[in-house]
This record gives sequence, structure tokens and C-alpha cells, in this order.
Amino acid sequence: MLHVYEFEVFEGERLLIAAPYDMEGGTQGADFKEVCEMAADWLQIEMEHRAMHGLPFPEATFDNEPRHGGRNIVVAVNAGKETVMRVTAAEAARRLRVTRGRVSQMITAGLLETFELDGRTWVTEHSVEARLADQPRPGRPRKEKVEA
Repeated sequence: MLHVYEFEVFEGERLLIAAPYDMEGGTQGADFKEVCEMAADWLQIEMEHRAMHGLPFPEATFDNEPRHGGRNIVVAVNAGKETVMRVTAAEAARRLRVTRGRVSQMITAGLLETFELDGRTWVTEHSVEARLADQPRPGRPRKEKVEA
């Protein structure tokens, strides 16, 4: 589904800020090209999140008056459940080096994000990557030496 929204791009303390008019949030970039790319990424993620969780898509408005003295850009993305990077629970288990049962426990505990598409449950690629990044190292933690 195509989503088109207007953002205001304005100068922050050290970076350019892109803020949508019709939603909370926004993003930033070092220069105009980067902030525009980041706005597209932000909108893609926001629309996929709303699609996965059955949240409404805000009504888009245009020709908004800049609130922070910036300039307006229009950002369009094709986003929905079908565009979410995803894996099966079995693939998530393989990549995380755990059992399918452990993946089920992680889903129940909210450690992995899932959604339904075409009658199947999928695990988001992002949540698997986040778990991989947060995995503790094998072995016991070292005790810190206490100086007297």
C-alpha cells in the first residue's frame, strides 16, 4: 500500500530534523539528503508497525504551514505487512541457536515480535537481529576485583 505524508525539515542543534505533520515522532540527518532518506526509512517502519499491529493509518494532510521555520517535503513509501522483513519461527530458532520451544517462549515474553500474514505467523527480522545483538556471551561473568 502506498503511504504519502508531508514532513517539515528544519534545523536542530547540530542536525536537520524531519517531523511528520500527521503523526508523533520523526528522525534526523546530517544533511538534507540524509534527513530525506531517514524520513523515508522512518515512515516505512512506522507504516509497517501499524499494519502488523492493526493500528490505524492517520489521514494525511498537505500544504501545512511549517511550525519550526523549516521547509516541507513529501515522503512516499510502499509499506504493509507484505513488506516487513520476516522469518519463520524455525528460521528464527536456527539463527538464534535455540529450540522452536524457546522461540515460542521468547514470543510469549515479548522478546521477539510476530505478526500474521496469509494465515501464518512470522517473526520480524528486526527482532531476531536485536536478540542476536543482545545475546550474552557464553560462560560465567567475571567477578570484579574489590580494592580494599
